[in-house]
Amino acid sequence: MTSTPTAAQHLRDLARLRRVRDRIDREYAQPLNVEALARGAHMSAGHLSREFRRAYGESPYSYLMTRRIERAMTLLRRGDLSVTEVCFAVGCSSLGTFSTRFTELVGVPPSVYRREVSDAIAGMAPCVAKKVTRPVRNREAPAPAPHLA
Repeated sequence: MTSTPTAAQHLRDLARLRRVRDRIDREYAQPLNVEALARGAHMSAGHLSREFRRAYGESPYSYLMTRRIERAMTLLRRGDLSVTEVCFAVGCSSLGTFSTRFTELVGVPPSVYRREVSDAIAGMAPCVAKKVTRPVRNREAPAPAPHLA
């Protein structure tokens, strides 16, 4: 019976982690940090970070930044806001950090993305454009498996 409390705790932690992820998805533009997210989930920041990474494959901060960059990509595709306006609209407080993270995830700086993407997705349905322009973690993408003949 020693595994039952552990299994029950694991399920409670997973439910908390889903709530944290949902909160990030809803409130990505708000000032969020791991400590505040952990308090809201009644977990320590360290425990939240470890369990979130185990469940979702990335840290809460990384997940938050990915959501922000996804939204920024949408706003940049619209073309009616400057890069600085987009930065602040998605909840980033530093244009430098935003640009660096955007470049890491998307592969080009936000100004280049804004300029080049409009031609690439012209005539494409918004739902398709969102799918094909979703950010891929350049530094964290798994390396292709070697081909063994």
